[in-house]
Amino acid sequence: MSQKGFIHRFKDGQQYMDLWPVRKELAPMFPEQRIIKATKFGIKAMPAVAAMSVLLQMSLQNYGAMPQAIVIALFAVSLPLQGIWWLGTRSNTVLPPSLANWYRELYQKVAESGAAQEPIKSNPRYKELASMLKRAFRQLDESALERWF
Repeated sequence: MSQKGFIHRFKDGQQYMDLWPVRKELAPMFPEQRIIKATKFGIKAMPAVAAMSVLLQMSLQNYGAMPQAIVIALFAVSLPLQGIWWLGTRSNTVLPPSLANWYRELYQKVAESGAAQEPIKSNPRYKELASMLKRAFRQLDESALERWF
């Protein structure tokens, strides 16, 4: 895995979140779907939790508990960032040999269907697998995918 900057890891995570095919067939095999759902929920809900924790203490005029409220707010805001960070790290992780073989099989199956695609990667990463899975679900029929799912 290459060492990338802090911001690039978050960008990779956001791109991987958009790239990963959220399909029920993949849910038992990969944690990505659960992480993506939790991260998207966190992006919507956690800013409100953070604001509520601070505003509640302010409305009760409990300024002695304000440091704890701020810590809770920072933790709540950090949860979706942790999900995006994990996805960014995962997207750049090299596939284990068994998944790399599966990537190559999917690549051959999509290539046989006549679809134009980028050259096969010698050391595929999870983002290449996500791209190949998305393409396979889009271009191959159910009978071709039956072998794997």
